[in-house]
Amino acid sequence: MRSKRRAMTVVKVLLCALALLVALFPIYWLLAMGIRPTDEMRGHISIIPRSLTGEHFAQLFTQEGFGQAIVNSLQTTFGSLVISLAVGICAAYILARRRFRFGLKKPVTYWVLLVRVLPPVAFTIPLYIMFNKVGILQTKLPVMLACVLINVPLIIWFLISFFQDLPEEVEESAKVDGATEWQLFVRIVLPLVAPGIAAVAMLSFMYAWNEYTYTVIFTRSPSNYTVPLALSLLNNEDNLTNFGLVAAGGIISVVPITLFVIFAQNYLISGLSSGAVKE
Repeated sequence: MRSKRRAMTVVKVLLCALALLVALFPIYWLLAMGIRPTDEMRGHISIIPRSLTGEHFAQLFTQEGFGQAIVNSLQTTFGSLVISLAVGICAAYILARRRFRFGLKKPVTYWVLLVRVLPPVAFTIPLYIMFNKVGILQTKLPVMLACVLINVPLIIWFLISFFQDLPEEVEESAKVDGATEWQLFVRIVLPLVAPGIAAVAMLSFMYAWNEYTYTVIFTRSPSNYTVPLALSLLNNEDNLTNFGLVAAGGIISVVPITLFVIFAQNYLISGLSSGAVKE
C-alpha cells in the first residue's frame, strides 16, 4: 500500500514538473533569444546560448526609441488605472448599497455589463469621432480614456459582490459612532474590500498595459507609441529576421507588469490573511 502511494506521489510530481516545464519554456526561450547574438540564430539554433550579448537591448534604446514607448505605456496605464479605480469603486459601492427608484438598479447594472461584453473594436468608430471632434488624437488621452471605458465595467462587476458580502452591521456601528459617509467609505469599507481591489487592479493593469487595438487606431504620433505598438513595429521589412531584437523588446515589456503583479499579489495575500471583521 505504501509503495503504491509513493508511486502515485512520484507520478504526480513528474506530471507537475512536466506542466511547469511546458509553461515556463516559452519564457526561457524568449530570454535565450534576447541575450544570444544574431549569428547564432541562423541555421540550427541550440537550446542553450553559446555566448551572451546585450546588443539587442542596447539597440532598442539607442536606435528604436523603446525607452519613450515604456514611458508612454506607464503614463497611459497608471493614468487609466487611477481613473478606473476611482470611478469603478464608487459606482460599485453605490450599486451594492443604495436603493434605486422605479427598479432601475438591475437595468443599470446590466447596462454596465453590456459595455464589457461587447468587443472593444465596436467602440472604435464612435470614440474616434468624439476624440477627433475634441482634438485630442495627437495626445495620449484617447488610449487612456479607451482603457477606462473597458476597465470600469470590469471593476464595477467584480467589486459589487465584495461590497454586498460586507456585513451592514459594521457600517451601522460606524454611523452610530459618528462617522460621516466619506469616513465610513474610506476608513471602514475600503480596507475591508482591499483584497478585491488588489485583484481587479491587477486585471485592469494587465489590460491597459497590453492594449493594442485602440493604440493603433488613436495614436498618430510616433512620440506617443506605447510598448505593444513599438513591439509590432520592430517586426518590419528591415527587422523581419531580427528575432533577438523582438525578443529583447518582449522581455522588457514583461518586467513592469510582472513587478506590478508581484506587488499586488503580496498585498492581496496579506489582505486575505489579516482578517476583516473582528468581534
